[in-house]
Amino acid sequence: MTSTPTIVDNGIELQAGELRLAVRADLGGSLAGLWYRGTPVLRSTEPGRLDGARQSACFPLVPYSNRLGYRRFVWQGRKYTTQPNFDDSPHSLHGVAWLRPWQVVSREASRLTLRYRHIPDGHWPFAFEVHQDITLTPQSLQLDLRLRNADALEQPAGLGWHPYFPRRAGSHLKIDVDTRWDADALQLPTHSATQDGIDAPVAALAFDHCFGGWRGPACIRDEQFSLRLCSTLPYLVVFTPPAREHFCVEPVSHVNDAIHSADPAMHGLATLRPDEMLAASMTLEVEAS
Repeated sequence: MTSTPTIVDNGIELQAGELRLAVRADLGGSLAGLWYRGTPVLRSTEPGRLDGARQSACFPLVPYSNRLGYRRFVWQGRKYTTQPNFDDSPHSLHGVAWLRPWQVVSREASRLTLRYRHIPDGHWPFAFEVHQDITLTPQSLQLDLRLRNADALEQPAGLGWHPYFPRRAGSHLKIDVDTRWDADALQLPTHSATQDGIDAPVAALAFDHCFGGWRGPACIRDEQFSLRLCSTLPYLVVFTPPAREHFCVEPVSHVNDAIHSADPAMHGLATLRPDEMLAASMTLEVEAS
């Protein structure tokens, strides 16, 4: 008989070797925490204490990443708007799936599948269905997303994840990228610039940028862990706020606000025909230091 995950304080816990993962399907399909022998690998909260996806360890970005400028867009000649969803920002952020409860489709001791079905509303005008597969091994966490256009119309689509890492004294990033999108005062991209990789202590960085030309793993290390973040997605959003106890390295499918660029497809935004799929995966390999 296949064992099943533990249900604890509204969360579902997976275990593999020394790794423990807590998931809150009801809070945007988010991960509450990932621990190795009790030490947080991601920013981690016991599931019963988690209030929302923005306080989680990681949540999925569906059907777009980062900011959608000024909560409006034109798609195939028709004007659309989206509702406020992020404090007092003039933009909408991170899609809609992180705001909604997901359903559990299947679960095992170290694997979980969640689903969210979106009915068109003020936050997103197209119907879609998305599955998230969560797999824990003794050495890694793997996340997979499968987005299907359930609408009668073609729709713009993107995918990604928003993992949060605890900032420690020795936190360091080493990432092979070659392009950085600089932004205006409201964090919408204005132009691309050359970025000769990232190789520095997190304390020395002040990024809130999308990066392109990502090759190889994003290496994240500190005095506790050496982490390797890999993904099928081509872009990374790196957020290193100086005054906070966390930072983010986010695999995404498109440049921030790609829908407002002159060529959204060139900036990674997909066009999904009815019943067409878009898929992505992300793996975080964990090695104790």
